[in-house]
Amino acid sequence: MSVYTPVGRDALAAWLQPLRLGELIDHAGIAAGMQNSNYFVTTAAGRFVLTLFENIDPAALDFYLALQDRLARAGLPCPQPLTDAAGRRWRPLAGKPAALLTCLPGAALEQPDMHHLRTLGDMLARLHLAAAGMPDPLPNPCGSAWRQRVGQALLPLVDATERELLADELAFQAAQDWSALPCGVIHADLFRDNVLWLADGRLSGLLDFYFAGEDAWLFDLAVVANDWCADERGLAALLAGYGAVRPLLPAERQAWPAVRRAAALRFWLLRLEVRHQPRLGEVVTIKNPDEFRRLLAALRLAGSELPR
Repeated sequence: MSVYTPVGRDALAAWLQPLRLGELIDHAGIAAGMQNSNYFVTTAAGRFVLTLFENIDPAALDFYLALQDRLARAGLPCPQPLTDAAGRRWRPLAGKPAALLTCLPGAALEQPDMHHLRTLGDMLARLHLAAAGMPDPLPNPCGSAWRQRVGQALLPLVDATERELLADELAFQAAQDWSALPCGVIHADLFRDNVLWLADGRLSGLLDFYFAGEDAWLFDLAVVANDWCADERGLAALLAGYGAVRPLLPAERQAWPAVRRAAALRFWLLRLEVRHQPRLGEVVTIKNPDEFRRLLAALRLAGSELPR
């Protein structure tokens, strides 16, 4: 949630008027994340999150906001977009499509325990089931085609050691067949900084749905495992929570090593792309890609099915 587009107070106050939230009290940029411009906005009606979408097609934005609205109405702790009298979930602001969403309580965790991991697995499975049947879902924007395209484009830009690893992994992933895996709309970016928790251990927020799309549900589970699970005990807790809501199929267990590698590759590529082709912004967060290069290298040596 970096800030690429500055927003003036007067322009924001005028933009907020159709939402009937009272006087604008304050707004402040949020310096986290990588893709969109985000602000905390406080009005007489409370605190909200304003997002300006830097590079999202309006049709895709309609899907992302409809998804969050659907999940929130289903009882999941997701930000819900506010609508004006015409039913619009977004309108232009500072030359960008912009939406105002509810601000959820809680804070992100750096070191989750087994309770947090089991709870997260449960919530991820519930998210998958609640989003099932979503009309006209978009494909995963960073799915297999994106990984091949971006990976090939980055090959000439990385050093020789990275080039060898990247070329070999791209070839391996191109040979995989996920057609037998259950699929649906996935979050695709449920890292620790995109989940909020209350002090009593309750999960209070699932954030940042702007990489969501249709793909194998297992890929979403792998994304979460790669960021949240420091060891096999943590992975077992995550899987127990997920499996209690949606048990995994034998085909998913067999595909796990390749899918987990694909999830590591996806974030390595995303961060490599930002490193080699940075975007200018007022407050920009650039994350180190080496973490996912090392994870991918380790996963290529592991090669085990999911623990039962």
